[in-house]
Amino acid sequence: MKLQQLRYIWEVAHHDLNVSATAQSLYTSQPGISKQIRLLEDELGVEVFARSGKHLTHVTPAGEAILEAAGEVLRKVESIKQVAQEYSNERKGTLSIATTHTQARYALPATISAFIERYPDVALHMHQGTPMQISEMAADGTVDFAIATEALELFSDLIMMPCYRWNRCILVPRDHPLTQVSTLSLEDVAAHPIVTYVFGFTGRSKLDEAFVEKGLTPRVVFTAADADVIKTYVRLGLGIGIVAAMAHDPEVDPDLIALDASHLFASSVTRIGCRRGTFLRGYMYEFIEDFAPHLTHDLVQEAFQRHTKAELEELFSGLELPVY
Repeated sequence: MKLQQLRYIWEVAHHDLNVSATAQSLYTSQPGISKQIRLLEDELGVEVFARSGKHLTHVTPAGEAILEAAGEVLRKVESIKQVAQEYSNERKGTLSIATTHTQARYALPATISAFIERYPDVALHMHQGTPMQISEMAADGTVDFAIATEALELFSDLIMMPCYRWNRCILVPRDHPLTQVSTLSLEDVAAHPIVTYVFGFTGRSKLDEAFVEKGLTPRVVFTAADADVIKTYVRLGLGIGIVAAMAHDPEVDPDLIALDASHLFASSVTRIGCRRGTFLRGYMYEFIEDFAPHLTHDLVQEAFQRHTKAELEELFSGLELPVY
């Protein structure tokens, strides 16, 4: 069994069983990959992939178990490389982050700008996706860090650390009737068509919970994953917008009024997560602390020593999170 063979089956499985696409991404030949997969299957005595003619159709039950073990081996190999590189050149390497549009657009720019200036030889890669996709990328080792508000808690093998607390605002045009309401209520909001985030994005669950508790059924007429898209449709008169307060900038959005909604909805917490057992290089600790200053090197190391969600919650229970 060769490490290269494990890499091939892993990559094929993550390229939708497309050997040609895998070969292109690995800068090698399609026949070479197919041959090595066959050699591995012959050695193991089981098929990793089922076939129809020359095409791979699905991962076999044995293949699923083998791929899971292969992923662990490949992550360990990557950790060994990271350890060696930390000692050979601590200022050179890569850092990959998966996050949502809201974090990438509004929360991360200052941190990333400072990081790139401090570490010009570290290649930084950002992936955007749904919270579920983000969590999966961190869980399978595709990225170093996941930064999101929703879904991270679904993956037990992620170390999740709280970064900051935030809430929402109601976006309306300047002449909208809600601008004349002295104390905004959920009933006031529910009386208008709503434009907001897709379910599962950017704290949407807190929004839905608030209406349910009041026995209200909001009329959500349009959803999007991108706050800038939501603002566009508010401007078109489709409805009032409910977005993260950080997504409104009076200088960029002078035609929109942001009405405080922090008394209407429970606040949400954005977290940074990484796979349990990940080797964190020095600049990775610095990135975390730049983004969330309370997550010091020692506190992050302590988090890696905790084994359950309850233990992590206990560790962070005394923290007073910054409000964005």
